[in-house]
Amino acid sequence: MSAARSVRTPGFDGATGWLNSGPLTGQDTAGRVVLVQFWTFTCINWLRTLPYVRAWSESYEHDGLRVIGVHTPEFPYEHDLDNIRQAIEAMRIEYPIAVDNDYRVWNAFANNYWPALYFVDREGLIRDEHFGEGRYEHSERVIQELLGIDREPVAVVGTGVEAPADWDDLESPETYVGHARAERRTDDPPASLRTNHWSLLGDWTVKGAGAVLNEAGGGIAYRFHARDLHLAMNPGTTSVPFRISVGGEAPDTSHGDDVDSSGNGLATEPRLYQLIRQRGKVEDRTFEITFLEPGIEVSVFTFG
Repeated sequence: MSAARSVRTPGFDGATGWLNSGPLTGQDTAGRVVLVQFWTFTCINWLRTLPYVRAWSESYEHDGLRVIGVHTPEFPYEHDLDNIRQAIEAMRIEYPIAVDNDYRVWNAFANNYWPALYFVDREGLIRDEHFGEGRYEHSERVIQELLGIDREPVAVVGTGVEAPADWDDLESPETYVGHARAERRTDDPPASLRTNHWSLLGDWTVKGAGAVLNEAGGGIAYRFHARDLHLAMNPGTTSVPFRISVGGEAPDTSHGDDVDSSGNGLATEPRLYQLIRQRGKVEDRTFEITFLEPGIEVSVFTFG
């Protein structure tokens, strides 16, 4: 175990609310090992760590571990308590969640990443930290060392959007749609797109953090290279049907969990949607999504 920080945890006084518990203070965590994870519900990197954090919470709770999630939003709709509650229920999260809409807990920890793990000992000192995915066995060993126990690591299998990425074939980067962070957007038609370039189709209003479709029939095209393609979408107060294609055809066996083999799907709540999971050879493919109703907000493409 590294002594990455060995400083006292700043606590959670800056939280704007709590879910799955009442407000937690230093007295509530005194004498316990605490694992703090910063997350936001559309983050694919967090989603792929979640099976491990959930398993650690369940496996080590009676040994003295308390897991606390800190939800610090990236997009405007991630500030909404109902949306966070919905994500917690859908992802089967039972440990306490500090709602950090004002970034005060984030700043108190001097954190810069989703996801981030902070390992706090019984004296309230941060003894280790890890940012991003991976290092799961080492992280679990840190938890065991702080608890004073030694046993085999828990068995974890991520499925669906929580499954590990296919790192050997992952050549497409996280891609933001809003103008504040957009890269490689072009006006080229789908058939002319270069790898990792994309274009908006139809009438959109592009904002800093995303884009909102003004008329039905609009969509997005993206030339990608990855096993999985996800898109963070917010349908607002209604449901928005959509249709996807790969190379101009229905996805068939390459459909993700949120569409059928014909490419039909329905955006019902704000979250990350898995649209493509290729079962065969991974190669450059042109993805298109068409929305059959207006009003959808799209934020970011992620890949796996």
